Amino acid sequence: MEVRGLGQLLAALAAAFFVRAIAGPGPALLPPAEDTETDEADAEAGEGGGGGVPPVTIRWARITCALKNKRGEVARFLLSNVSGEAKPGRLLALMGPSGSGKTTLLNVLAGQLAASSSLHLSGFLYINGRPISKGGYKIAFVRQEDLFFSQLTVRETLSLAAELQLPDLWAPERKESYVNDLLLRMGLVNCADSIVGDAKVRGISGGEKKRLSLACELIASPSVIFADEPTTGLDAFQAEKVMETLRQLAQDGHTVICSIHQPRGSVYGKFDDIVLLSDGETVYMGPAKEEPLTYFSSLGYQCPDHMNPAEFLADLISIDYGSTESVQSSQKRIENLIEAFSNKSVVTEGNNLIAIPEDPELSAKLVRKTTVKKRHAVIFGSVFWRMGKSQTSIQDRMGLLQVAAINTAMAALTKTVGVFPKERSIVDRERAKGSYALGPYLSSKLLAEIPIGAAFPLIFGSILYPMAKLHPTFSRFAKFCGIVTVESFAASAMGLTVGAMAPTTEAAMALGPSLMTVFIVFGGYYVNPDNTPVIFRWIPRISLIRWAFQGLCINEFKGLQFEQQHSYDIQTGEQALERFSLGGIRIADTLVAQGRILMFWYWSTYLLLKKNRPKYQQLLPPLEQDKNKPQVE
Repeated sequence: MEVRGLGQLLAALAAAFFVRAIAGPGPALLPPAEDTETDEADAEAGEGGGGGVPPVTIRWARITCALKNKRGEVARFLLSNVSGEAKPGRLLALMGPSGSGKTTLLNVLAGQLAASSSLHLSGFLYINGRPISKGGYKIAFVRQEDLFFSQLTVRETLSLAAELQLPDLWAPERKESYVNDLLLRMGLVNCADSIVGDAKVRGISGGEKKRLSLACELIASPSVIFADEPTTGLDAFQAEKVMETLRQLAQDGHTVICSIHQPRGSVYGKFDDIVLLSDGETVYMGPAKEEPLTYFSSLGYQCPDHMNPAEFLADLISIDYGSTESVQSSQKRIENLIEAFSNKSVVTEGNNLIAIPEDPELSAKLVRKTTVKKRHAVIFGSVFWRMGKSQTSIQDRMGLLQVAAINTAMAALTKTVGVFPKERSIVDRERAKGSYALGPYLSSKLLAEIPIGAAFPLIFGSILYPMAKLHPTFSRFAKFCGIVTVESFAASAMGLTVGAMAPTTEAAMALGPSLMTVFIVFGGYYVNPDNTPVIFRWIPRISLIRWAFQGLCINEFKGLQFEQQHSYDIQTGEQALERFSLGGIRIADTLVAQGRILMFWYWSTYLLLKKNRPKYQQLLPPLEQDKNKPQVE
């Protein structure tokens, strides 16, 4: 029981740290220093869950978000001169077809747009009439995905969040009362003692998880609540309950902004204001319900009787791809609607432009990785700078060649295991659809990665070789680059196997380096092959680091003459190889061994992917005895 109690304590501590990360009040735009003493007062006002939050009006104007290409030129506008306003006590919905920019606008207003040098963001943003840099407010940001500890109950999840976010001076009874009030407001009383659950363990419903996300965010009494498509993945009943919860929060004094694709009629009726977006531009901004229908009717677009207004608005601002004529006519219609609304004055612009400075141009992936390789080569070359021919240089050369083999293998391995598990999900989906077979996929992947996989070792060797003053002949340099290139391909093949074996990227990143550590120990430098225990002698045979290290040593030491000060000193490179049990081996032997290792890992990847391909329940014909049974109407 003591062990179980300790495990529960550790789980609770881990849960506390996790909840602090995912269930906090969202990124708060903090007020100036002189206003920070109001934080506790805000928390006091939020006790009991009813109203009391400082009212916040958000105004934005000329919000423009442009996506740049590699040359720094604008490739596409995600948002273009978008203006609008969100008021306390009102539920604002951002509506539009896929790709219209509603999620981008929501992220911009919430300060949640991911930074990128390929984006340029500018515009005006005011909070209660003041520039955002001069005042602040607490916000909640409810994302599409709901992240919780599946083993905790709803009450425990909220209690943990309350412990982390409520003032320390609050008594436990007061915090418990606060949690109970939130459970009541969010409609979670009936499931309060049910576990949250996950994909493997059945728990609360999707709608209850969404309302639990809202409850966790409301603990800090935010003035503004942002919700990114809160009805996604929910059935009609759960979606309506979630939107009713947001409407109630708006009526309690919160400023509520949500993005939504195409709501049903009953959900649309809960909106106070809407922003209609199409291709990143505003088509309408103002009161919801009948006002937009009246506005578009004045432009000649009448909503048919008994039609869901949300469907009518969605169809009106969407491009019809049914035919070439329909595409052109719908595009023309949307352009006219955008131009008509642009003539309306919605928001009075301020004077201070809010813009994110342009970052330096995002380099291509190959350039970034090449820079990392250059940095490693320069570091190693500086440490082993211009090695001479003294007796101590023998150890230096061995150490450098071992480091080069390890660095090449680890770089190729981590690059592959960090990407392939995610790629595997896409491959499994495409294979399930019959898009291609597994063999051609692996073959094409190997061929496609040859240029990049060969470039990195070549750059690494071109910098390191002259800096360390290794064997100064072109043929030896070419062999050096060839050995590390083959090793890089073998390590990438090993990464594919690990990625095919591990269920997640995190598991692959833990498993791959662990296996490589074993190959490093038996890589020929730390343990002499002649001294390896019999039970472990098979490991050096499959260690790609061992074969690469041996090939590099043979390439470097053969033909070298070292300075001799004592009779027992090593005079030739061949003597050094014999001392490390590397005599009698050819470079060709090491390359063949690495080639076999490469094919072994590729074949293992093929078998694992073939074995673990997605399986679906087949629809079989009914049995003969079932055909004769009476059918139930």
